[in-house]
Amino acid sequence: MSYSIGQVSKELGITIDTIRYYDKAGLLPFVNRNEAGRREFTDNDVHLMRTIICLKNAGVSVADISIFIQMRLKGDGTLEQRYNLLKNHEKNLQQQITDLKDTMSYLKYKEWYYKTAVEAGTEEIHFVPCTNGCLPELEEQYCDYLKKQGDLIELDNFVNVRDYRNR
Repeated sequence: MSYSIGQVSKELGITIDTIRYYDKAGLLPFVNRNEAGRREFTDNDVHLMRTIICLKNAGVSVADISIFIQMRLKGDGTLEQRYNLLKNHEKNLQQQITDLKDTMSYLKYKEWYYKTAVEAGTEEIHFVPCTNGCLPELEEQYCDYLKKQGDLIELDNFVNVRDYRNR
């Protein structure tokens, strides 16, 4: 079966301009063109496009995606190299996920901080008296709050963020 650029765009949820950009960047050397010069995508091309989109969404650079595509076109002799490229990017993506979880956990702490300050009508409830420095036990108060809420997952996340910071 053959698909037009518009059909592929709709199927994959990306713009036609994105597909054209990928083509100009050398990511679509496998796509054939008809006599009129229009791209004709096969089912396999659509599968490869999904791979490209996945890699792009994972933060893989266009240059690395191009290397991956070129290796794929070379065949089985590059299997291990392709596998290693994906494993390296998986490791990077996992680190990004961990960093985002840590950021989210700290953001929730700050939301609690401001929610309690709003409820009290002042931020001073979190300060050492006569200063604008936070109470040393403030993070423990937040941990106690999470325990009372039964949010043990977030408690574990926050403790890990605190432990990381205190290393």
